Amino acid sequence: MSQSAPARPTTPAETWRELRAGNARFTAGTPQHPRQDVDRRTELANHQRPLVAIFGCSDSRLAAEIIFDVGLGDAFVVRNAGQVISDSVLGSLEYAVGVLGVPLILVLGHDHCGAVRAAIDSQGAEPDPLPAHISSLVDRIVPAVRRVAGTAEGPIDTESIDAGYVGREHLRDTVAELVERSELISDAIAAGTLAVVGANYRLLEGRAETDIAVGRI
Repeated sequence: MSQSAPARPTTPAETWRELRAGNARFTAGTPQHPRQDVDRRTELANHQRPLVAIFGCSDSRLAAEIIFDVGLGDAFVVRNAGQVISDSVLGSLEYAVGVLGVPLILVLGHDHCGAVRAAIDSQGAEPDPLPAHISSLVDRIVPAVRRVAGTAEGPIDTESIDAGYVGREHLRDTVAELVERSELISDAIAAGTLAVVGANYRLLEGRAETDIAVGRI
């Protein structure tokens, strides 16, 4: 007798458990690569109903579907360098919540982030100039750099700044800004139909570590 497929997670807590289980498989080197066959492709040809919206850094090592061992149509993914909030990011995530009905937004940062390193270096005594569009991203991470450095003005000793600490501070800033700027998202959290999780991905271990959660998980 064939076994029925496991029930699809529908609540924020169930969805986060599903993602953590997938990440545990990936970390252990035993991924299942679910829902990646021809039948799944055919099933999704005319609709989508993702489990989660993931807003992460564009780093090539942060391939969300692989890290969380999910399949085609499971993750609605938005990415830019340093996972920096913008109008297009907010619009995309609001679409995932308001139209696609995802119960979870995962904001995914990682260690050894180039954008974080650039933000730290930009506050040194004689920083190299950055192209304008790169600078506009990096500038959004500078407040976290300044908090970690403990000073609002003047050059800092860039070598003494813990980049991992800056990355965690920036992750929390990103989650806070997301909730603050989107009424649709904050209302869904208040209603209990959505949660936002901020997690840091460890490049060497392959593990996504929960850092902050807003909502019921």
